[in-house]
Amino acid sequence: MFRKKPLALAITLTSLSASPAYSQIEEVIVTATKRPQSLQDVPVAVSAIQEETLDQLGVSNFEDYLLQLPNVTAGGSGPGQNTIYIRGVASTTPGLTTAGVAGLAPNVALYLDEQPLAQPGRNLDVYAADLARVEVLSGPQGTLFGASSQAGTVRLITNKPDPSATSAKMTVGTAWTKSGEMSNNVEAVVNLPVSDSLTLRGVVFVDNQGGYIDNVPGTLNLTQSGRFRAAGTVRANGVPVSSGRAGFQSTSDLSGVTFLDADNGAQAEDNFNDAVYSGARLTALWEFSPDWSLTVAHMRQNVEADGVFFADPTVGDLAIQRYENDRLEDSFNNTNWTLEGRIGELETIYTGAFTDREADQMVDYADYMFVGQYLPYYVCDGSVTYPSGDPSGTCQAPNMFVNSLTETDVNTHELRFSTDSDSAIRATFGGFYSDLELREVNSFTYLGSRNAVAFNGATGFGPNFSAQGANVKYPGQWPDGVIFRNDVLRTDEQQGLFGEVTVDLNDSFSLLLGARWFDISVDLQGSAAGSFGNFGATQDNNAGNNLDQLFSAPNPDTASTDGTITKFGLNWTPNSDQLLYFTFSEGFRPGLLTRPGGATNPAGTFSVPFAVDTDDLTNLEIGWKTDLLDNRLRFNAAVYWSEIERLQTTIFDPSITNLFFSDNAADADVTGFEGDLIWAPATIQGLTVTGAFSFLDTEITRVITPTDDVRLGDPLAFAPEFQLNLRARYEWDLGGGRVAHIMPHVTHSDEAYSDIITINRDRMSGWTMWGVTGGISVEQWSAEFFIDNLTDERAELARSFIYDRQRVTYARPFTAGMRLRYDF
Repeated sequence: MFRKKPLALAITLTSLSASPAYSQIEEVIVTATKRPQSLQDVPVAVSAIQEETLDQLGVSNFEDYLLQLPNVTAGGSGPGQNTIYIRGVASTTPGLTTAGVAGLAPNVALYLDEQPLAQPGRNLDVYAADLARVEVLSGPQGTLFGASSQAGTVRLITNKPDPSATSAKMTVGTAWTKSGEMSNNVEAVVNLPVSDSLTLRGVVFVDNQGGYIDNVPGTLNLTQSGRFRAAGTVRANGVPVSSGRAGFQSTSDLSGVTFLDADNGAQAEDNFNDAVYSGARLTALWEFSPDWSLTVAHMRQNVEADGVFFADPTVGDLAIQRYENDRLEDSFNNTNWTLEGRIGELETIYTGAFTDREADQMVDYADYMFVGQYLPYYVCDGSVTYPSGDPSGTCQAPNMFVNSLTETDVNTHELRFSTDSDSAIRATFGGFYSDLELREVNSFTYLGSRNAVAFNGATGFGPNFSAQGANVKYPGQWPDGVIFRNDVLRTDEQQGLFGEVTVDLNDSFSLLLGARWFDISVDLQGSAAGSFGNFGATQDNNAGNNLDQLFSAPNPDTASTDGTITKFGLNWTPNSDQLLYFTFSEGFRPGLLTRPGGATNPAGTFSVPFAVDTDDLTNLEIGWKTDLLDNRLRFNAAVYWSEIERLQTTIFDPSITNLFFSDNAADADVTGFEGDLIWAPATIQGLTVTGAFSFLDTEITRVITPTDDVRLGDPLAFAPEFQLNLRARYEWDLGGGRVAHIMPHVTHSDEAYSDIITINRDRMSGWTMWGVTGGISVEQWSAEFFIDNLTDERAELARSFIYDRQRVTYARPFTAGMRLRYDF
């Protein structure tokens, strides 16, 4: 079987922008199979955004690089608050206030170099500083990358220390957003060989991203509570309220009730969603023998954000009404190490990492009012919610917020071995272990609860505590006004043995076999408690669950699974420029425990499970990789058919329970065709055209959970039928060592839905965004002007309708700016 040799790679590894006369396509080296290979030799659907392209597009954060990947979408909104989806394998919009206690495990793995970083509901938003490339591996990658690689894997590959030379560079930028605030950033990189065996590389960055969402003045009161909403009321997503979900007091005469307004005049502010990314990474490479080296890196990053990054289209353009001060501080430390060398004929790599993350967030919780049937009980007089006659009394203003503290510690270790990449039989095999501990404390504060008058004439709620004897972070009395608190510890322990072997059957055909044995245990401890019995200044901390006791016999004490997944592939290389492959692969996602286990619907036909089972994905794929026209045209593509069994989803249905819960909701099929191309025409020197596309068809084929809210034949969430990006870069020589360039680019997505649960979902409109960059480079420096979202499109990247209110995440509006770079 043909494989490009290192000498050939050294010759072809030339940048397209090195000279406008160069018209062949650069060779791209990826590590999708956990060994360095030419992208064109890897029988996997891989998209790779190189460092040069990342710089050209001004990619900095999570949202930026996902926009460049047509088969990738994201749910969530704002820095550090997103979940990745690949090939439309998605069911729901994650809820941040319950990500730890109820969030599904990701089904797309996020890696920083060798270490997995994916976390429930809150993927690390790693700033794209000094990255060598972003690799996206589409389809199940579980044999090599484990449990969360069910639908694919996203890998952020950093630049490593270069022992060959001292170098440094600095990049600064500034940008103006239409009707928004200014943004600016600076990034500096230094590469320093200290001795013949030791090299250091460091990067520091600060990125101030100006806001563009307005928090506009408004008022709100409990007349709009779900408790008072009548059957037949049509929600904004077009789904009417059923009789089973009508408000408990939808027919009550409320004329005797005084409803006090929440007023956000003190919080109203233009462009209130600003964010600051800051951090540094230091990497050391120690080549302590001819065959062995140790790379150690430490990264520290902090994100501070104010406001929210979604809008309410019913309020105005890029506007919303928030009644408390939303804020986020999200920081992490990551230390990772890679020891690599040779033991006999085996290439040996041991890699490990430790990550600790702390996210401290405050979220305005007024939206819960629209669906929370029991909310008025906590902020209205008892004579309103449980009257002896017609309701009377006062309902306090719905000023509510959640303080959310999330602390995550992750240890990962992997030892793997690889045989000679030039032999007829090539293998990679090893073992993996990870241990995740996620401590989450969510304190739900209802300020009006302090003034509500109870049935006994007393005012407010008595003090409350988390469940006694439970494994909690804060065992003491709750702060005044806190009505609910989740104080939980979620653990996820995984171990696995994996291997892949490729056998050359002859010069053209090869056979791939892979497998992974896994053992995963997910546990949930702590307290999920409320103040139902504390109204009237009494003290009763028995409302809620002691999760330590709930998840014990006869109920399951963990969500555990073990087994083996497999991979099979047949590859054909008819010549040195073509590869065709067939792949059968499997992927899975771990299950989880559900705190409202045992809750039933009004008809008694459904009971919330105590543990949610894994969901499994089986994938068949035919792909090809071709270099044509004397290496001036590259076209890679794949056709795939995927079957999902027991698709997990998160459900919010107040007719069953006022808590989020998870379930295995449905089976589904996914069919798709995706591809990417690069064209550097010989007739137009300096022109390079790059594009990628995705056609997708998803369908629910069987409904498992007994509900009318999941419908046979419906599409999956975040699964647009067509996506595209295209860019054309033209470079020309100005003389005197100066090279100019211009690059128009376009990104398109069809419409999609935000959820598979009809009452919780909303439709995201399709969109097309244009942009352009242009600039000049002279020897060591370059200057570039850019315009993003040229037509000021309201591109809907995500939507949420969990609380019966439209919350839309838009791409940043029209933005123009400038970037300067100097290489020392």
